Amino acid sequence: MSGIDLAIPQLYLYLHFLFFLAPKHTHSFFHLNLSPCTLSLSQGQSQNAFLSSAFYPLKAMASSSYNCAKPQISHPLSSASSSTVHLGHSPTSISWNSRQPNRTHNIRIIHSALHSPSVLHFPKQPYQNPLIPIEDDSVNVQVQPKTHRHPQWNLLQRAAAMALDMAESALVSLELQHPLPKTADPQVQISGNFGPVPEQPVKQALPVTGTIPSCINGVYLRNGANPLFEPVAGHHFFDGDGMVHAVTIDNGNASYACRFTETQRFLQEKELGRPVFPKAIGELHGHSGIARLLLFYARALFGLVDHKQGTGVANAGLVYFNNRLLAMSEDDLPYHLRITPSGDLETVGRYNFDDQLKSTMIAHPKIDPFSKELFALSYDVIQKPYLKYFKFQPDGTKSPDVEIPLSMPTMMHDFAITENFVVIPNQQVLFKLQEMIFGGSPVIFDKKKKSSFGILSKNASDSKDIIWVESPDTFCFHLWNAWEEPESDEVVVIGSCMTPPDSIFNECDESLKSVLSEIRLNLKTGKSTRRPIISESEQVNLEAGMVNRNRLGRRTRYAYLAIAEPWPKVSGFAKIDLFTGEVKKYIYGHKKFGGEPFFLPRDDNCESAEDDGYIISFVHDENSWKSELQIVNAINLQLESSIKLPSRVPYGFHGTFIDAKSLINQA
Repeated sequence: MSGIDLAIPQLYLYLHFLFFLAPKHTHSFFHLNLSPCTLSLSQGQSQNAFLSSAFYPLKAMASSSYNCAKPQISHPLSSASSSTVHLGHSPTSISWNSRQPNRTHNIRIIHSALHSPSVLHFPKQPYQNPLIPIEDDSVNVQVQPKTHRHPQWNLLQRAAAMALDMAESALVSLELQHPLPKTADPQVQISGNFGPVPEQPVKQALPVTGTIPSCINGVYLRNGANPLFEPVAGHHFFDGDGMVHAVTIDNGNASYACRFTETQRFLQEKELGRPVFPKAIGELHGHSGIARLLLFYARALFGLVDHKQGTGVANAGLVYFNNRLLAMSEDDLPYHLRITPSGDLETVGRYNFDDQLKSTMIAHPKIDPFSKELFALSYDVIQKPYLKYFKFQPDGTKSPDVEIPLSMPTMMHDFAITENFVVIPNQQVLFKLQEMIFGGSPVIFDKKKKSSFGILSKNASDSKDIIWVESPDTFCFHLWNAWEEPESDEVVVIGSCMTPPDSIFNECDESLKSVLSEIRLNLKTGKSTRRPIISESEQVNLEAGMVNRNRLGRRTRYAYLAIAEPWPKVSGFAKIDLFTGEVKKYIYGHKKFGGEPFFLPRDDNCESAEDDGYIISFVHDENSWKSELQIVNAINLQLESSIKLPSRVPYGFHGTFIDAKSLINQA
């Protein structure tokens, strides 16, 4: 029985209280104004204490949104009568100023203003959330109240919508009595250049400094989290809607555009004019998270939402396969995007590989550079099998699923391939939904579990020949490469080992460390070794990056990884010699930060020097509040050219490059 199953009786009792008792007994902390179905939530509370550590997934969360009859919620985010919160993202500060409480109704309304150029962009909503306006001269944006279509509900549906809205308002009021941890506080998670931006149509003829290498013709794309609406309560950076930023380069000329990936979740919330889907990390925690899930499914039960078309945000990975650009997050199917001839982006829709893919797919599938096959995993947090492996032929034909035996649902954000094997990490960060019943997070770090790696043939039709090799106390959020060394019966895995393992999701006192490591898995003895690649004196946090993709799954000498310092910002990137441990750094400059360094080979000739290519990365200057795309020579780490962008590009996740020849055959 799953955690959700166990929670159902308690959830019904909790909602019974919210539905029938809250309006009578909670006047001290909120005020209900039911005209017509208008809820005005009040009292200057401190922030929500409940953090969910569920990374993307929960199948039980799968999709939801609902049309409410324009609820009006004045949503306090601070209990102080007047305060200014400086978030350490110069030149940004957010001022949360509260009016004196209305003594008749005990209502306190919080107003916010952003004292920096373009940081947060949120459409006005049909309820009174604190609004953070745009102040960006580079983008002419007029945020106007939107007219939303509301379905023709019957009497029962209208009554259910009103009751559920009342329950949600009471829940939010209760949540706001507790302070938010940093890992779920929107003032931290989406402050400064982590904050969202509006869509940007194509801007042509961008200013270029230096010379763009003649071999670079095509489109560089990078995915990221960009919430459409201002958070109601808890929010983690990973919770935001997917937005793809695209720079098209054509014979030295450059253009830029950014667009939301129009997931089913995004489209429903956009139509409703408010955030309605549960946020996997920021909201789904403890009893509060259980209540949100039950509210979510109650709306679906009454036909107020469509929960059958997925709940993913598609904000993490990008891959170009079988002539299709796919945007991914592991809580859903991929979404097919198309690049227009002008360099703009459009969402084609949710993509199931011609009805072959029946489950979610993780955001880091791997393309073998020689066979051109795509390899992927799918994990489930509710029921067995908790993990499945499959692959696609270059023409998109899918193999049968191979069920991987796991005793408990495990977070598996990434994996690796070699020439003949897939390397599957079975680590210590687990999903335990029943923890929510006891007020905890559904994602936990289990110190008693032994981490291991599963080695499985790429062509396996079942898992009976999988070899598990233990690697104690190993947690790699990302794996950069792996290869075989037959002379020693070993598979070598290169990854960044993170401690504490759950520090991205749970607040803790210990500082995060991400150590680039070599892990050797002996297939004959079943033993493993692990060592840091960089000497202690040169140790830096290295997260996000890649090796030469023409050599993925084969022995590589170099890795190009983001220098994640000061965490979580990226001050530059490092070129690491995996054999000697030598580190060469490229630093963006004072108050300049970037993201994932993308290595683009000069050509697809595998006989070329491994580091013959260029590093591409978005870079943001927090002094001038301007963004650019930098192109750096990967051999000598010298800046070749930079493309000035017409608007701010927030810090984000993973990217890809599609060359001009491949674009011709785009599906």
